[in-house]
Amino acid sequence: MLDNSKKDIKNWWAQNPMTYGETHGQTSYKEGAFEMGTKEFFDRIDQEFYSWNKPLHNQKPFDQLFPYDLYKGKKVLEIGCGLGTMLMNWAKNGADCTGVDLNPTSVDQSKKRFELHSLTANICLEDANQLPFKDNQFDYVWSWGVLHHSPNLDISIKELFRVLKPGGGFGIMLYNRKSLYQWYMTDYVEGFLHQESKFLSSLELNSRYGDGHKEEGNPHTWPVTKKEGLDFLQLFSRDANVRVLGTDLDCVLRLMLPRIINWVPKSIIKPLARRWGWSLWFHGTKAI
Repeated sequence: MLDNSKKDIKNWWAQNPMTYGETHGQTSYKEGAFEMGTKEFFDRIDQEFYSWNKPLHNQKPFDQLFPYDLYKGKKVLEIGCGLGTMLMNWAKNGADCTGVDLNPTSVDQSKKRFELHSLTANICLEDANQLPFKDNQFDYVWSWGVLHHSPNLDISIKELFRVLKPGGGFGIMLYNRKSLYQWYMTDYVEGFLHQESKFLSSLELNSRYGDGHKEEGNPHTWPVTKKEGLDFLQLFSRDANVRVLGTDLDCVLRLMLPRIINWVPKSIIKPLARRWGWSLWFHGTKAI
């Protein structure tokens, strides 16, 4: 049974799924609205999601992160599958896919996506703190931008490694508390200029101005630092590493430096992105 905080999280994300639309959770984009559950809708959210992450694609979407060829025919699990974009790419590359999510909207929509693409996967409604799988069941497990929304991040990570085989690979994207986005958008603009840090705790401030910030935010968002993430992982992995992904930097810098950003060379922006980006990609293998 879910406690009240998890119920709030489940209900909020069911009503506000990650559509990458003009408004969080809605299906309207610059050119118009799409009907949720249609192929045109899934194609449009994929287009938007891919455009946000251009540096992570080479020959295939996200192949700068995911070793698809190593896990062809192997069992892979996505924790927090959202509307199924990443899971679909694993399935297209021959993996035996399982996806779980806490909210029914994501599960229903992901199932529709797979049906439309004639792909197969086990997609089910589950809590990341209590996965229904046997120990050492999967060859690769990943989660993208999800577990920082869990009030029990340590339990979720423990569960991830419980179901991962020894020697199996993992990838976990968590928001970066030491990022330009955090410092400027959350701490400076909202916390300092708008004085919201006077009546909101750090957790409340991050939750309000994380995903869904234009609609008063979501129930729980707590970004981590590189050290905090690696401290979690050292209990389970000897080779855990972290990569800073700064695909958000162009947007943040336009807000910070609206009149001069177009004159800033990419050779300056790229090092900033690698150091102060909003996403931390933790990866490695489970200790044998």
